[in-house]
Formats: sequence, C-alpha cells, structure tokens
Amino acid sequence: MKRFFLFTAVLIGFLSCKETKKEEKAEVAEAPAPEIKLYTFDGGTVMVNNLELFSQDTTYQGQTKEFADPFYVIVHPKGTLMWDAGLPQMLVGQPEYTDPSGAFTVSRKDSVVNQLKKIGMTPDDIDYMALSHTHFDHSGHANTMKNTTWLVQGPEYDFITSEEVKNSGEGVYEAIQELDKIQKIEGEYDVFGDGTVIMKSMPGHTPGHQVLFLDLPENGPTLLTGDLYHLYENREHKRVPSFNYDVAQTLASMDAFEAFAKEKNAKVYVQHQKEDFNKMPKAPKYLK
Repeated sequence: MKRFFLFTAVLIGFLSCKETKKEEKAEVAEAPAPEIKLYTFDGGTVMVNNLELFSQDTTYQGQTKEFADPFYVIVHPKGTLMWDAGLPQMLVGQPEYTDPSGAFTVSRKDSVVNQLKKIGMTPDDIDYMALSHTHFDHSGHANTMKNTTWLVQGPEYDFITSEEVKNSGEGVYEAIQELDKIQKIEGEYDVFGDGTVIMKSMPGHTPGHQVLFLDLPENGPTLLTGDLYHLYENREHKRVPSFNYDVAQTLASMDAFEAFAKEKNAKVYVQHQKEDFNKMPKAPKYLK
C-alpha cells in the first residue's frame, strides 16, 4: 500500500412506505419504489504496467492491464450521493504520467465540475460523498466537494487523519484535507433509510474500505465493489493484492460480500474492470 501512497506524493510534486389500513381485513397498500437514477462518470484511466502487484504470488508476472477509474452519482428523492472521486484532477490537461517505479501510468481527461454539468448539477448539488477508500485513484476530486457531507467509515477516517499519515509526505491526507463536513459511520449504513442505497464495511484493502449496494428500478439489486476486487480473476480465485492493508480481513470481506450478493441476487460490478464500466449508464444519454 505504501507504493500507492508514494505514487501520490510524487504526482503532486510533479504537477504541483406509507401504509393505509381501511378496515381490519383490507389489504395494506404498498408504497411505490423511490425513483433512483445512477450516473457513471470517467474518473480517469490507470494503466497497470506491473500487474503482479495485484496478487500475493507471481500469477500475473509480466502482465499489464488497463483499469477504468469511474465515479458515480446516485440521485434519490431524498438526496444525492457521489460514490468515489476518480484520479487527481491535476492530471486534467496534462500528458499521461508514469510513476518512477514504472508500475502505473495514469491520465484523466475531465474535471468533476465539467462532468456534473452533463446532468445539470454542480458540486454544491451533491448532498453526500462516500469514498470506497482513500487511495489516490478514488479521492482525486474529493476536496472539490468540500460543501458536501463526507460519509466515511470510522477506521478509514482515523487512518487517513492519523499523525503518521499526515506527516508521511506521501500526499494521501492532502486529498481530503479540505473536507470538514464529516459524518463517521460504523459498518452498514442505509444512506436514505429505505434500503435502496446501502454502504457496507468491507475492510482489508484499507482499514475502512467499503462497498455500495443499490436497488435500482431498471437494473435491480446492484453492487459496486470498490477495490475489494480489481479484476474478474481476483474475484473468482480470491486473489489479494500485495499492497493490501490486511490480507485476512480482505479474505473475510470477500466471503461476506459474496454471501450478501447471493442473498440479494445482486449484479456485481467490478469498478476497475473496463468491461463493467462500459455496461453502466452514462450521462447525458440517461438525463431525463
């Protein structure tokens, strides 16, 4: 995980039911399902030049892989949630950047402000922001959302704001340092209180890593993995990246995730898989 943190530091330096009962035997009327919209945006591209980092063994030795790096906006009648924040916005308008180790080449084409315009929004229209975790490729425009309430697992907040991280010079804390509207959560959190948008703690990749469950009108039960899995193969074979914070926690989270996915009969989207990114609804096609 330190490789990810050091990468960020070098990059910064480089680019400076309402129910009604009519009578005792009358049927209870069901409340209509809330209208929820999901928009998927491009938060950049990560070319992994050393895929071996994404396993504990040499399975991927000599392989490379291009990762998508999306962020999402969920529009609910009770508010709006942004999930993840892409790569650092300082990449916008710059050539692609390769870290000194050569492990990653990254790029980002557009800012969050320009992308939100496609759905008629500004950062101030977002009520809540949640990051699956605080690695540099998921917190890139977080500070732009400083008027938004940040929903964060307690262990993740404690980790990213620890004196050790703040003083490390690795650039990770700086990505979220301007956020002061903080709501710490512990474990499962139902964002709008109706079971349609639920964050679930799945630690291991980082101390407070989490995934997102959505019950969408058109797509049905849907799970966004964060970085619990980066690749289809890692999900199939329960492979854990070499830089994860805690391997045992990761494996336990994988088991919990799969049990929950089965319980909900949910469609699973691996966020960094380009194929899954391409399946998701984009703006402005889905703007109504």
